[in-house]
Amino acid sequence: MTSIASSKPSKPRRSRAGKWLLQDAKARFSELVRLVHSEGPQHVTVHGRDEVVVLSAEEFQRLKGNRSGADLVAAMQASPFRELDIEPPREALPVRDVLL
Repeated sequence: MTSIASSKPSKPRRSRAGKWLLQDAKARFSELVRLVHSEGPQHVTVHGRDEVVVLSAEEFQRLKGNRSGADLVAAMQASPFRELDIEPPREALPVRDVLL
């Protein structure tokens, strides 16, 4: 008589806290998203190497920053060198006569 191995599927697991194998991340995506909100960014690995990091939209916006340039303008206006004249000197260039 032969015995049949347990057909119970193995439970997918994270390899380490915050690290997911790609197939586990795909299979348990809802849990991955919940953990992003409760524990922070989650790394997804492919062949043992970090491939992507899943993070919340709020964290992404914070890291991406404001692309309007308002912070740069404000920093330049607050500079102690604001009144420094940095315009390069202009020199007269020679002009050729042209026959039309």
